[in-house]
Amino acid sequence: MSDAIFKRLVIIGIGLIGSSIARGAKEYGGIAGELVICDANPVALARARELGLGDVYEADAAKAVVGADGVILCAPVGAYAALAKAIAPFLAKGVVLSDVGSTKQSVLRDVVPFLPEGVAFVPAHPLAGTEFSGPDAGMADLFEGRWCLLTPPAGTDAEAVRRVEAMWQILGAQTAKMDAAHHDRVIAIVSHLPHLIAFTICGTADDLADETRQEVLQFAASGFRDFTRIAASDPVMWRDIFLNNKDALLEMFARFSEDAQAMARAVRKGDTGYIEDKINRSRKIRKSLIDLKQA
Repeated sequence: MSDAIFKRLVIIGIGLIGSSIARGAKEYGGIAGELVICDANPVALARARELGLGDVYEADAAKAVVGADGVILCAPVGAYAALAKAIAPFLAKGVVLSDVGSTKQSVLRDVVPFLPEGVAFVPAHPLAGTEFSGPDAGMADLFEGRWCLLTPPAGTDAEAVRRVEAMWQILGAQTAKMDAAHHDRVIAIVSHLPHLIAFTICGTADDLADETRQEVLQFAASGFRDFTRIAASDPVMWRDIFLNNKDALLEMFARFSEDAQAMARAVRKGDTGYIEDKINRSRKIRKSLIDLKQA
């Protein structure tokens, strides 16, 4: 496709996000003339081939990026440093490198030192996903109406940023740009902390005595079921996210802990005004999400 944003686009990592990008690129067109799928997991790569997600399939990331003008890292952020080191010698001058990681300061830290001159790095983070993973989990419309945040370092080539932004817009996403540090603080409260809480609550339930634990599962109300959906997310991916955004996450967790203690005191003292105020403020946040079509 001569008018595509990228002549040869490589997706490294074919999980939920990578396979959704691949499906969207195939369905909507205009993104890649040739789409290369790369994954070190032979089972995932074979399944991607069976599903017809790309045009070329390669297990070796270094081989995959040869001749590419666009590369997207879709692996867990903990693998970025090793990936960047492996592919850097084979990246052509003028190639646009991007990613989909949920942490951005760590991505810059782990990738930028390896990049040769002439490679533009445009980090990105699509705020979309499900609790499922793997090549079969992808959906062409996963990013429809969702946000994708771009955090290009100062001085990044403007045309490279435009190309990455255009790709996400074709996939249906709304785009915005922000500083990496600001991104990590925002995402810590809207994504990382909720996941940490969900994993913890489910862990608490699992630690209950056998009889009580069975009743928790048998009579689970919608609130607990929502937590279990979040807690079903990929453990390696979330381990890496927590460790690579620990400063912002721990800051937000400390603030949450103080607020939780305040709510507990209000319940203990029967402070109905405080309790109702917190609930009403939460209702307003929910209404705002619905109004913004982000619910």
